[in-house]
Amino acid sequence: MSDKRDYYEVLGVSKSASDAEIKKAYRKLALKYHPDKNPDDAGAEAKFKEAAEAYEVLSNAEKKQRYDQFGHAGMSGAGGFGGGMNMDDIFSQFGDIFGNAFGGGGGGGFGGPRGGTRVVKGSNLRVKMKLNLQEIAEGVTKKIKVNKLVNVEGVTYKDCPTCKGSGRITRVQQTFLGAMQTQTTCNTCRGAGRMIDKCPSGADEQGLKREEDVVEIDIPAGVEEGIQLSVTGKGNAGPFDGIPGDLIVVIEEVEHEELRRDGQHLHYEAYVNFVDAVLGASIEIPTVTGKAKIKVEAGTQSGKTLRLKGKGLPVLQGYGTGDLFVHINVWTPKKVSKSEKEILEKLRDSENFDPQPDHNDKGFFQRMKDMFH
Repeated sequence: MSDKRDYYEVLGVSKSASDAEIKKAYRKLALKYHPDKNPDDAGAEAKFKEAAEAYEVLSNAEKKQRYDQFGHAGMSGAGGFGGGMNMDDIFSQFGDIFGNAFGGGGGGGFGGPRGGTRVVKGSNLRVKMKLNLQEIAEGVTKKIKVNKLVNVEGVTYKDCPTCKGSGRITRVQQTFLGAMQTQTTCNTCRGAGRMIDKCPSGADEQGLKREEDVVEIDIPAGVEEGIQLSVTGKGNAGPFDGIPGDLIVVIEEVEHEELRRDGQHLHYEAYVNFVDAVLGASIEIPTVTGKAKIKVEAGTQSGKTLRLKGKGLPVLQGYGTGDLFVHINVWTPKKVSKSEKEILEKLRDSENFDPQPDHNDKGFFQRMKDMFH
C-alpha cells in the first residue's frame, strides 16, 4: 500500500473538480512553496514537488482516469513522475502556470536552476509488452531494448545569442493606446533557447544520435490488457541538454490456453466422465502458478460451479485477490463397446438413473401445479 498522500488531498480539491479548479489550486500551492520564496527550506521544496506531482497526474485526462480507477498503484513503474521529479521537470513543464510571478516571462524558464534558460523535454517513446497470466498474477521485472535518441558525448551548447536563452523574442511597439509588448518564438533557435557550440561527428543538429538502450521495468501485479505504464525519463533525450521524455509501456495480455480471465476472476471448464460424476472423484485443474487438486462430490450435476477463493488475480491497488471458478461439465462418450452398452442398458430403467425429480418427494408435483396455476 502506497504511503503517498491522495493527489486530490494534496491539492485540496474534490474528485469532481474541473480542470480550471485543479490548475488554480496547484498554482496557489506552487507559489506558496516556490524555492524563490523559501530558500534553503527542504520542507517547502518537498511540498512544492508533491503539489507538482499531483498536478502532473490530475491535469492529464488519461493519467487522471487511471489514478481514479487504480489509485497510486496505477502509477507504479512510474506513473506520473513516480517521486523522481526535480526542479527542471517542474519548470520545463509547468512554467506558464507561474506567469511573471518570479520574473520568468512565461517562457518556461522562470527562476530555478536554469537561470532563465528554456528547458526542452525530449519526446516520449511507446512500446508494447506481452505478459502471461503468471507474470500478471505475481508482478514481474522485465528488461527491454529500446532504440532512442541520446545526447552525443562531447557535444557542448551555448545560449542563443538572439533570445539570450529564453526561446522567445520580445518586441515593444508604440500604439495610440501606448506601448504594446508582444512575444514570438525565436527564429534563430526555433524556441529552444540554446544552440550547439561544438558538435562531434555523428550528432544531428540538436546534438543527438540514435542508440540502443536496455531499460528495466517493474510491472506491478494485477495489470490488465491496455493499461499504460509511464517510466519517467526513459524516453528520447531532451534536445540541447534538456530533460528526457518518458517511456510509455502498453500492456498486452497473452491468452492462457485453459484459463479465461474476467477482471480479477478466472474461469476453467473442467470435463469429468460420467462415472466420476456419479461416484465422486479428485481431479487436477490448472492455476496461474501451476496445478491444484479439487474434489468432485458424488452425484455432481453437469453445470455445477466450484469456487476456489483467492486463486484468481490480485487487484492492481493491492486490495484482495479474485477467485477461480471451476465449471463442471459431465462428458458423454460418443462410442461405447458392446459390454459397456449392456451395462448401460441394465442401468437405463433403474430408478436412480431417472432424470425426473425424486419420486419420494410426494409434494413436488403439487408444488409445480400450484406454481403454474
